[in-house]
Amino acid sequence: MQIPAFGLGTFRLKGQQVLDSVSNGLALGYRHIDTAQIYGNESEVGQAIADSGVPRGELFVTTKIWTDAFAGDKLIPSLKESLRKLRLEKVDLTLIHWPSPGDALPVAEYLGALAEAKAQGLTAALGVSNFTIAHLQQAIAAVGAVEIATHQIEIHPFLQNRKVVAFCREHGIHLTAYMPLAYGKVMQEPVIQRIAEAHGASPAQVALAWGLQQGYAVIPSSTKRENLAANLKAQALKLSEAEMAEIAKLDRNERIASPDFAPKWD
Repeated sequence: MQIPAFGLGTFRLKGQQVLDSVSNGLALGYRHIDTAQIYGNESEVGQAIADSGVPRGELFVTTKIWTDAFAGDKLIPSLKESLRKLRLEKVDLTLIHWPSPGDALPVAEYLGALAEAKAQGLTAALGVSNFTIAHLQQAIAAVGAVEIATHQIEIHPFLQNRKVVAFCREHGIHLTAYMPLAYGKVMQEPVIQRIAEAHGASPAQVALAWGLQQGYAVIPSSTKRENLAANLKAQALKLSEAEMAEIAKLDRNERIASPDFAPKWD
């Protein structure tokens, strides 16, 4: 199963905003849509998909199980509720959104339940998000690395998450980079601005191309149709080895997503 390298994120988008973003994205050619139970927008994402007229077979839809549904008896009912909201018979990928807060529940319990959901045909693939190396080791022990379709983590020029990336590569686990534009901070970075100018591109396109060239799937979000269209053009941008090396030097462990229940990061 191939995860499309370019997707549309929907974090923090609500109501009409997410309806417009997904509708515009699908019209512009996006086919990978990323949502989550906690975003509170699965119904609108489902409506935008239904109204788009894009054949289901062309779409790749990801959702994520929230921490309150990890218990073995809760996970499958919660995923069925997500499917009802999304108006889909199955999703293409379901992720465990975070490790269980304080490790209250073992990884094997909730990944086992997700594997059962896959066996029941509710999701085509399963994966994880925001896992540490220790959590990834437990996930591999529970279901096998080959079953983990992706690990979705925060990756952008200012947080390159090298230890976790190296571990995933060593075990053949694909990576999806969320917040690839660091919430717009890449636009203000002089190094990225200079590289963008040299290519007649935008700083956002440079940051996305940097992620794509490393083999990550990227899932930027935007509410503006012109930005959604511009972001897609990052796929045609090729950065030189020297430019990639310059961006690699921008790593400063600047993490944006770290709620109070987050694990102890590597």
